[in-house]
Amino acid sequence: MPLFGNTFSPKKTPPRKSASLSNLHTLDRSTREIELGLEYGSPALNIGGQSLKFEDGQWVTDSGGTTSSKEVQKLKKRNMQLEEENNLLKLKIELLLDMLTETTAESHLIQKELEDMKNHYKRKK
Repeated sequence: MPLFGNTFSPKKTPPRKSASLSNLHTLDRSTREIELGLEYGSPALNIGGQSLKFEDGQWVTDSGGTTSSKEVQKLKKRNMQLEEENNLLKLKIELLLDMLTETTAESHLIQKELEDMKNHYKRKK
């Protein structure tokens, strides 16, 4: 038997409100076109004083930019070519160093053999 009242009975929760406070989704198409206009336009940004517009699947500078997207793509292509050339030159340097090491080792072996032969020839006399 409970001391201060009957059994535990929680209060009923009130129904939830709609997640969207906008009533645009309830409007029909013609009313939406009147409210919003026929063309919504392309998305545009202004970041750090540079305006960007989304056109044909790419972000393009609208104003205030010093380089265009074509120039950026040319620079990226040139950068890729230079990186490939750099890698090729590194490989060539590695190959030349290996060849130099092999030649130096052979030269030391030949000099050692020559000294051994000289010492051997001097002992026989």
